[in-house]
Amino acid sequence: MSVDTFQALQAAGRPVSPPARAAASTLLLAGASGALGNELLNRMAGAQRHACLLVLAKEPIIDGLRGVESLQVPALPIAQWPLCAADVALVSFDPPRLYHDRERALWTPAPADLPELARWLKACGVKTIAVVQPHAQGRMPDALKRGLASLDEHAVVALGFERVLLVRSAQKPAAQRLANPAERLAAWMLSIFRYMVPSSEQPVRASKVAEFVERALQSAPPGVHIAAPDVVWLATQGSLDEVVDTWLRVDPSA
Repeated sequence: MSVDTFQALQAAGRPVSPPARAAASTLLLAGASGALGNELLNRMAGAQRHACLLVLAKEPIIDGLRGVESLQVPALPIAQWPLCAADVALVSFDPPRLYHDRERALWTPAPADLPELARWLKACGVKTIAVVQPHAQGRMPDALKRGLASLDEHAVVALGFERVLLVRSAQKPAAQRLANPAERLAAWMLSIFRYMVPSSEQPVRASKVAEFVERALQSAPPGVHIAAPDVVWLATQGSLDEVVDTWLRVDPSA
């Protein structure tokens, strides 16, 4: 059963015994919609490791949850947005689910928005940026999975953040709607190639990706850290702490 974003936040807002928070730190979440965005929001709000969690929205949202605030941004180029104060930024590109009405009020970036969004975040004082990048299975050379794969990613790193985390999460193939019988037959025949993708390239549950990101944000040292899809997948198979710690030690960019 799917969980509404704001129901998850209400559960996260109940009295708990939270871990020690970073003094006066603020985490800004861009892209709290979709299955992954919802899990990231739920995870970060529930962990309460930051004094404030800001969620970008394009329409007014009534705030009432402890430690969570919406930040409405205008329908202007990102470069013209008013600045805010934040220490850590988390960016997810999961599109909103149309059957979740409240997700339509949230602002979700497109991959092409990343450089401009990163420049705005840098101007807001962000020192750590974590980007969860969708990754098409079997379409990226192994070297690019473990390094900077585009000019946009190079542009983000060049801005001089203290920590940059790029998490490549395998993307679930979009459902195809084919009305033509010949197209359906061709799609069925080509579907055999899905079984040729290694298990480590298969999509990982959104809740596991969110858990991986939260753990990485806790322990990543200064530098650029890139998690290939197989690292994210491996973290779901055993000890997440061990996998994250090993990844951060052997990452040549660290």
